[in-house]
Amino acid sequence: MIQTPFRSLTNPTQVLLPPSSSSSSSCPSSLRFSSTLFSFRGFSLSSVTPKHKSPLLSPLKSSMAESQKSNAVVEVFEKEELPVSLAKCVADVSNKFTTERGAFTVCLSGGSLISYLRKLLEPPYVDSLEWSKWHVFWVDERVVPKTHEDSNYKLAYDGLLSKVPIPPGNVYAINDALSAEGAAEDYETCLRQLVKNGVIASSSVTGFPKFDLMLLGMGPDGHVASLFPGHPLLKENKKWVTFIKDSPKPPPERITFTFPVINSSAYTALVVTGAGKSDAVHSALRGSQNSPKLPAAMVSPEGELKWFLDKGAASKL
Repeated sequence: MIQTPFRSLTNPTQVLLPPSSSSSSSCPSSLRFSSTLFSFRGFSLSSVTPKHKSPLLSPLKSSMAESQKSNAVVEVFEKEELPVSLAKCVADVSNKFTTERGAFTVCLSGGSLISYLRKLLEPPYVDSLEWSKWHVFWVDERVVPKTHEDSNYKLAYDGLLSKVPIPPGNVYAINDALSAEGAAEDYETCLRQLVKNGVIASSSVTGFPKFDLMLLGMGPDGHVASLFPGHPLLKENKKWVTFIKDSPKPPPERITFTFPVINSSAYTALVVTGAGKSDAVHSALRGSQNSPKLPAAMVSPEGELKWFLDKGAASKL
């Protein structure tokens, strides 16, 4: 029997953000708390007592409306423990989908994320995962040559993809010979064909592609993918892939998945480390309803969302 991926944990301290209503939702480890708890091993930022036990429910929600009421699971780790738990979750989701439908679609982002996936290159994962069934995509990409140091493809290839037997045809990089607008249109055309062929699932709720696992990072300003605070692209709700030419973070030209695609995913992991991101973490998870939402706070997938934080990133919760 395949374990539910985001409930198979290695030395975590779990944090459960309460839903906005009393309706039930999936609860890792089956504890619902009367207020939000943020803690890590050996130190607690607040303390609460369990209100009641909740049954384990299906991790995939039946409607977008229900997903808006679901819990965000927040885990805080010692920095060296975070990659261990992240690898376990990625492996469990991979095993789930390669068994259920013979393919696993995973979306990568840039930054430090690839370095936190290094445990996948070690036993038991490197020799047991069905790498031949992986299909790899990018949540966002810089419009630079694949050999450029700013390329998310190069980062992933050097740190992970070149070291595992994923078929080259299953790695979907952007066409870096095109303009930003052309590369975004080309990538969306590619995704639409893969949905049509059944490689990528389609959300019955939204009609957007439903990737199995979305791996996201977050910038100090709270941006995810190449969706930045206050930018008009935050409101894009038609396109699957769009482009940006005025990124506040260099390089300026990028392509990016839109929020409807990001939020149609079955599983989402948001990996954030470092004290320099603690303000954005606080704003995203504890922010006032009257203040503008950071992009990270707009990540609300159909399926399960888990935040992986180290102590520094969680220091202001």
